[in-house]
Amino acid sequence: MIRRAVTGRPPRACAWPERSPGAGHDEQVRAEDEAVAVYDADGREIGVAPRGVVYRDRRWHASSAVLVRSGDGERVYLHRRAPDKLIFPGCYDCWAGGVLGPGEAPEDGAARELEEELGVRSVPLLPRERVPYDDGTLRCHLFTYEARWDGPLRHQPEEVVWGEWVTLAQLRTRLDDPGRWPFVPDGRVAIERWLAARARPSA
Repeated sequence: MIRRAVTGRPPRACAWPERSPGAGHDEQVRAEDEAVAVYDADGREIGVAPRGVVYRDRRWHASSAVLVRSGDGERVYLHRRAPDKLIFPGCYDCWAGGVLGPGEAPEDGAARELEEELGVRSVPLLPRERVPYDDGTLRCHLFTYEARWDGPLRHQPEEVVWGEWVTLAQLRTRLDDPGRWPFVPDGRVAIERWLAARARPSA
């Protein structure tokens, strides 16, 4: 299912950081130079550019995102981003994922990021929807998936600094408290849509 682009502004706690020398500086520089796929507003890949240029020029790009649920489906895995991430450092997210590289299929990117960030591999990925997100600063097509997992999780320190399983009720409570629990803005939109779809009788 494809939805129209969402507009809005990220919370202040998830503001884009100023790059400065110190811990994580070299990682930020490498991230800015990484080649990523450039998309158009309709979700078609049209080129390639360094990640830093894509962010600076507010170009459309794409990310994969995997919602990790427990085997019984009653819990989801919530994590916190590393403090030296290029964008939205220290924010919370319940999607494991990242920006797609040139020519990379969304499902391949989802599997890659799931293994890199949380150490989960070789699990079925259920496609959900493409969410075009545009807040005037970030323009991204978010390709969302679900995975079920009850095994161990391993954080990639450069990406994730904390995580825990939460019930859907706990997740809703934290989404309702952005001052204490600032979520990545596009991830927030995607999970709110997911929760809304579950609440509909036809879901």
